[in-house]
Amino acid sequence: MKKLSILMFVLVLAYGCKTKESSEQTAEQAPKLVKSPDFNADSAYKFVQKQVDFGPRVPDTKPHDACGDYLAATLKSYGLQVIQQAFKDTTFDNKILNGRNIIGSFNPTASKRILLAAHWDSRPYSDQDSVTKNKPVLAANDGASGVGILLEVARVLSLQKPTPEIGVDIVFFDMEDWGNSEQADDEYGGYCLGSQYWAANKHTPNYTAYFGILLDMVGAKGATFFKEGHSVQLAGSVVNSVWNTASRLGYSNFFIDDRGGAITDDHVPVNKIAKIPMIDIIHTKPNNLSKTFFDQWHTTDDTMEHIDPKTLKAVGQTLIQVVYQEAEGEAL
Repeated sequence: MKKLSILMFVLVLAYGCKTKESSEQTAEQAPKLVKSPDFNADSAYKFVQKQVDFGPRVPDTKPHDACGDYLAATLKSYGLQVIQQAFKDTTFDNKILNGRNIIGSFNPTASKRILLAAHWDSRPYSDQDSVTKNKPVLAANDGASGVGILLEVARVLSLQKPTPEIGVDIVFFDMEDWGNSEQADDEYGGYCLGSQYWAANKHTPNYTAYFGILLDMVGAKGATFFKEGHSVQLAGSVVNSVWNTASRLGYSNFFIDDRGGAITDDHVPVNKIAKIPMIDIIHTKPNNLSKTFFDQWHTTDDTMEHIDPKTLKAVGQTLIQVVYQEAEGEAL
């Protein structure tokens, strides 16, 4: 028995050494974490606040038009080439609305491109509110948070010398949030009108990108980003790269290494119609039977008090790192 114990000890020790050696080799073979600029969460927070200050950005209203002008002007001020894509579409409840997708291109001549997107419109009614269901949503998180992060990404990129050798296209999709899955009869439930239009009528003929990342509801306190189902199915390698990057940066408490449900969002038409692999970073709570999304979703309480710079930092720094990893050919 003693000889057997000694033998087992030797075998375990040998296995442990091999495992350690294998782990060290894996770590050595993993792409390096390249140096990237800092994402300023306070600046991103101010960009979110600025949008909310316009009021609800419901399509075909004065606050919506004014905010759209601000977004386009801000992208231009950071040196991005801006295209505003006007369109009309009919909502599930038969309202014909004027929409506007706003596209800002950083380093527009670069052949290797990454697409970053968020929707900038507000929902016209607070259907999840217990009392005031007919009031429009202020949409600090459900819309403005993603746009605020991308405006900060644009600002950060504009300051870098030398310019990273990669192209980044920032798209603000309009008319994402007018849908009603219970009443609409199309596959998108009446949602995603702007992204459907863009996917079928891209801002530049024959435009393509290596991949895309959509942000939706990315500013709440204690946010959890599970691996969204459509993203895993249609762009699984991009999901893994982004979540690995977040983990290497120390943001695993936000980017959960587990699969969530499949969410109909702007990334779906980009995948299906535009044929660009795009993933969705979206706050979900898959184990919560009463709430799929953040607590203030589609209510009048979706306000700035629930926006956390720590969440904005986790998402924004991850995006910046992804861009620089791709620019250096060191995708994680």
